[in-house]
Amino acid sequence: MFVGRMLRALYNWTLSLAESRYALWALAFVSFAESSFFPIPPDILMIPMILARPSKAWLIALVALVASVLGAFLGYYIGAGLFETVGRPVLEFYGKDAYFDEFAARYNEWGAWAVLMAGITPFPFKVITILSGSTGLSLTIFTIAAIIARGLRFFIVAALLWKFGAPIREFIEKRLGLMFILFVVILFGGFYVVKFL
Repeated sequence: MFVGRMLRALYNWTLSLAESRYALWALAFVSFAESSFFPIPPDILMIPMILARPSKAWLIALVALVASVLGAFLGYYIGAGLFETVGRPVLEFYGKDAYFDEFAARYNEWGAWAVLMAGITPFPFKVITILSGSTGLSLTIFTIAAIIARGLRFFIVAALLWKFGAPIREFIEKRLGLMFILFVVILFGGFYVVKFL
């Protein structure tokens, strides 16, 4: 119950930053932090910012992309250099420590896909950035996958809001995550069919 109240307070605080004159800086901070430890996604800030200033949609998406990828490097570093002291407690907080132990053995074979999936779906991106560092996923592969995934996510949100405005907001907030998950399932399914049939 306390954690739920704390997350709600963080959510409300994050949302209030969208109205600040430092909104772009706040977006950069939240995007950076969300990739390594912060629980609230940057979309919470992006949506009201783009609705308030549609002409800045692409700049807002770019700030979120750059800051998120830079934050992903912090997550990677936490996994690579600070896993036992910092990384494992973060994963335990999110209830992903058991998941980590099961997944780590085969991770590098599919690491690029994991980064892509987590970067565009509601799955906590920070879990994958930390996992990538702790398993030694190639930094080049990690970087390319993070740029593609976060770019897709933030620029699709920006494009929908720029084109359709407020009427698309509910779809983005409630259904876009599901659409991204379906996209990833179809993508994986296509590769499976090509590889094994």
